[in-house]
Amino acid sequence: MTQAFAQSRTGWRRKLGVLFVVHYAEMLQYRVEIALWAVATMLPLIMMGVWAQAGESGLFPFSQVLMLRYFIAVYLVWQVTIVWTIHHFEFLVVTGRLSPMLLHPVDPCVRFILMHLAEQGTRLPFALGIVGLFLFLYPDTLTGGEGGDIWWPGWWNITLALAACYFAFILRFFMQYALCMVAFWHERVTALDAIQYLPHLFLSGMVFPFEVLPEPIREVLLWTPFPYTVWFPASLLVHGEAPVLRGFLTMAGWTVAFFILYRVLWHKGLKHYSAMGA
Repeated sequence: MTQAFAQSRTGWRRKLGVLFVVHYAEMLQYRVEIALWAVATMLPLIMMGVWAQAGESGLFPFSQVLMLRYFIAVYLVWQVTIVWTIHHFEFLVVTGRLSPMLLHPVDPCVRFILMHLAEQGTRLPFALGIVGLFLFLYPDTLTGGEGGDIWWPGWWNITLALAACYFAFILRFFMQYALCMVAFWHERVTALDAIQYLPHLFLSGMVFPFEVLPEPIREVLLWTPFPYTVWFPASLLVHGEAPVLRGFLTMAGWTVAFFILYRVLWHKGLKHYSAMGA
């Protein structure tokens, strides 16, 4: 029994490894498009220039240097937590190309996660190049200005931030993947994603740091999933003062909730799915 289980686990590792390599090679064919995507996600770096001036005024709890570091961290976190499954899933359902995927031994959900990881690996060099350019334009981000401290969060905070980034990716993935299931009943589910993107944009900390909000509003928003997809990992990289235990527990709760919602809608949707070959 133990040997059979070990062989089965090894077989699954090999399958997932092969799938990842295949998707990575596929993403490499679209290097120019992915490079443009890395440029198109520069909203946090644009906001960095705006909020840096606000930090210099002294009206907010963040200094100018911390504002610069925060939005650099937000850009890096966003490169991990971007999720685009809904566009691909809608295409597969509408065209009926989801049907052959249902015959594969690997759940489509796993394939989509591997696609994202492969795309992240392809986009990383371009994103790091853009970060390097902005660090050159804003050298105080690293040096802290005259008499400031060099930006180094520490190995523990970096480890926590990396774990939070990929936890945030899984949370964001299942938030969107649960919405993907509506494609079984509605042909333009991407329109619904555009609606939920607005609260995600403004409540995730992508446009402004949560520290500038009044305490009561911040406490209410911290019970929603949005702050943990961007603000939470970025804060760990900048100053390490984010609520670590509360953050991971809240992320776990919302991830389980969206996963259950996805599974329920998945089983109901498959019964409703009527594409050729289904």
